[in-house]
Amino acid sequence: MASVKDYYEILGVPRDASDEDIKKAFRRLAFQCHPDHNKEPGAEERFKQINEAYQVLCDPEKRANYDRYGRADVDTAGFGGFDFGGFGDIFESFFGGAAATHSRRAQRGGDLQVRLVITFEEAVFGCDKEIEVLRTEVCSGCRGTGAEGSGGRERCPNCGGIGQVRRTQQSIFGRFVQVMPCSRCQGTGSIITRSCQVCRGTGRERVKRKLVVPVPAGVEDGFQLEMTGEGEAGLNGGPRGNLYVVFSVKPHRFFKREGANIIYELPLNIAQAALGAEVEVPVVEGKTVMLKIPAGVQSGRVLRIKGKGAHVLDGRGRGDQLVVVRVVTPSSLDARQRKLLEELAKILPVEKPGMDEAGEAKN
Repeated sequence: MASVKDYYEILGVPRDASDEDIKKAFRRLAFQCHPDHNKEPGAEERFKQINEAYQVLCDPEKRANYDRYGRADVDTAGFGGFDFGGFGDIFESFFGGAAATHSRRAQRGGDLQVRLVITFEEAVFGCDKEIEVLRTEVCSGCRGTGAEGSGGRERCPNCGGIGQVRRTQQSIFGRFVQVMPCSRCQGTGSIITRSCQVCRGTGRERVKRKLVVPVPAGVEDGFQLEMTGEGEAGLNGGPRGNLYVVFSVKPHRFFKREGANIIYELPLNIAQAALGAEVEVPVVEGKTVMLKIPAGVQSGRVLRIKGKGAHVLDGRGRGDQLVVVRVVTPSSLDARQRKLLEELAKILPVEKPGMDEAGEAKN
């Protein structure tokens, strides 16, 4: 018998943990174990367990079921979760009747994928985003039976409610009985006499649901987050599928990402580049910091502002902001500016390609 997962232990929180504590624990562990960044053996399985635990404990109804019964998908109207479908192959081998058993077997719901557009800042620092998902759920009108009210379904008159019919055949080896799924009720043992008006007898309906997506700090464009149990509803009491959220990060007007580092191009005039300066540089928090520019700096030089980059996805601090210097040559000059530059040009050394300042060939 498989052991019951302790979701509280997986997230490392006490059983009386608040919703905020659970959310913080999930973010921290998701950073550490995401397989895109953690290549250690077992990281992917650990990440799936963390997601599964979070999806249960962040949902009040699922968490209440889990605290009471030790599982989140409790069906109190069934047989305590026992699955008798494993005998299907045996019945099929001897009687050809596995289809009836299979038709009532719980089936997992399908997975869904949505694309979530976030800003550059939201990707850097993380946030909670509300999305709306159109998904299949168990019908709210009939709770999945497909019938209207308690009198909308009756015992199948063809099989007497057992879901199977017996066919006796005579052969040269003698008489044998073949058990087959009932063709009228499709092996369910009952037929719908009055269909549910909500789902038209299907037992499921399409519903728009609002969900909160915890965006981890440090995500990049194309990053995919798995939300366990938020996909399509299962069949015959089966578990829900998963929802996969793919992030699309809007470009920033002057910042760019390079992993956990943020790139910023700093324009300087020729005087600032030659003499050095102290200038204000914007950072992703929406503020500015003072940066000292060394004298004689050249275009393409990279200056570093430590700790002002994006959050590292596994939670270990932040990257840096890399400031790329771009010396701007003026495209238009007034008379005074032109005169000053002409005077400066007369006294500045001119270095010819392949020659040093004295005019001799370089080795």
